Amino acid sequence: QVQLVESGGGLVQAGGSLRLSCAASGSIFSINRMGWYRQAPGKQRELVATITNSGGTNYADSVKGRFTSSRGNGKSTVYLQMNSLKPADTAVYYCNALLSVALSTWEYNTYWGQGTQVPVSA
Repeated sequence: QVQLVESGGGLVQAGGSLRLSCAASGSIFSINRMGWYRQAPGKQRELVATITNSGGTNYADSVKGRFTSSRGNGKSTVYLQMNSLKPADTAVYYCNALLSVALSTWEYNTYWGQGTQVPVSA
């Protein structure tokens, strides 16, 4: 069984910073890519950032220059450094990983964390 556990969310004022963390655990064989998505009230879930094993990153236009994603040394942890936060960034942030498990090492599937709230006040 695989678990993705996010931490670091919480209320922040506009212009402030926050760092989210996500740790993957369980019977993981290989992680290809990790990333962050968010879902604001009444809106669809959207991509925020992804990062590959080699460090390649992809960001939503709305967060470029403000958010930075990075991987931990063991590659099973992903971080999202969020700077210059805006009220429009208010959402539940979800960690995401494309990985394979020990019993089926050739098959990659997407796993999700439970989400962490990030309210940004004006």
